[in-house]
Amino acid sequence: MSTVNVMAREVAAKIVFYGPGLSGKTTTLKRIFESVKPSLRGELMSLPTEADRTLFFDFLPVKVERVGEYSVRLALYTVPGQVFYNATRKLVLQGADGVVFVADSNPGAEDANRESMANLEENLAEQGIRLPQFPLVVAYNKRDLANAMSVEAMRAALNPRGVPDFETCATSGMGVLDVMKAMIRAVIKELRARKVVPPPKSKAVPAVARPEPAGLEEQLREHLTGRKPPAAKSDTAEAAPAPHVALGPAAALAPEALLDPTRVAESCFSAADYDGCVRASLEAVRRALAFAGEGPPGAQAFLLGLDGRDVLQLETRAAHGGARIDDAAFALYVLMQALVRLSDAGLPSPQH
Repeated sequence: MSTVNVMAREVAAKIVFYGPGLSGKTTTLKRIFESVKPSLRGELMSLPTEADRTLFFDFLPVKVERVGEYSVRLALYTVPGQVFYNATRKLVLQGADGVVFVADSNPGAEDANRESMANLEENLAEQGIRLPQFPLVVAYNKRDLANAMSVEAMRAALNPRGVPDFETCATSGMGVLDVMKAMIRAVIKELRARKVVPPPKSKAVPAVARPEPAGLEEQLREHLTGRKPPAAKSDTAEAAPAPHVALGPAAALAPEALLDPTRVAESCFSAADYDGCVRASLEAVRRALAFAGEGPPGAQAFLLGLDGRDVLQLETRAAHGGARIDDAAFALYVLMQALVRLSDAGLPSPQH
C-alpha cells in the first residue's frame, strides 16, 4: 500500500515483478537499474541461489516524476519463481501498488506462465484484491529466442483483459523501459483515483465574511468555568440563520482523513464524555502521524514537528480510562498541534 510523507512531499509506491522461475525478472530489474541516473536510484540488492537467481527479493528505490507538489518514489521488488517459495511471494506481494508480470517466451514455459499468473491472482485474492481491478503490465520476455512463442498466443493465455503489454528482451534492454513507463502511468492513475496523492494547495480567494467560530481556548474556558464566550456584535437586528452547522475549531483544520474522529472528539468534549474525547483524539493523532510515513510513533512525531512526550502521554491517558476534563483538554491540545502541522504542510482542510 502506498504511503504519503507529507513532510518530505513524497509518495512511496511498491511495484512487484512477478512470473515463473528464470523468466527474466531479475535481469529486467537490473536493466532498469542500469538505465536510471545514479542520483535517482538506490542500491540494487540481490540474493542469488542455486535454484533461481532470486531467493527473496530485489529492492530498487527509484525516484520518478512529480505528481502535483509531490514526488513519487518507487520501490521495485522481484519474487522467486518456484512453487515452493509461495510463502515468500505472498510476503513480497503484500502492499503492492502494481505488478509487472514477466512471462517467458520459451515454448517449454507455457504451462509455467499460466500457473504463475493463476498464482498471482490467488495471492492477491487472499489480500482482498481482484486482479482485473489491479494495475498490471505484462512483459513477454526473451523475444530474441528463435523459437519464441507468438505474442498472439501468449496474449490469449495471459492477457485476456487487454492490459498494457510489451515484447521485451531483458538482456538487450528492448522494451524494458516501455514496460516501466506503462507501469508508472498505471500506478499514478490508481493513486489519483484513490486520492492518495493530495491535491495542490489552492491559492487563497476572497471569501464572504462570516463570524469566526469560538477558538479552542474559549471553548475550554466555557466548559471549565461555565461562562460562555461573549457573542460577536452584529450590525443587523437579527442574525441570519446559518445554512449548516459550522465546523469546530479543530475540525476546521482537519484534512478529510482526520475529519470524522476530530468531530467526534469535539462532540464528546461538549457532551462531557471525556473518555470518548481522549479516545477519538488519539485516533485522529495516530492518523495524523501516518502522514509522516512509516516508523515508530516517536520518529513520526519528530517528522511532524510534535513533542513525542505529548503523544506518549496521550496514549497513556487513553489506556487508563476514567478521563477528567483536564485529560480531554490535553487530548484536544495535542490533536490541535498535529492539525496545525498538517495544515502548515499543505494538506487541505474541509470547506467551511
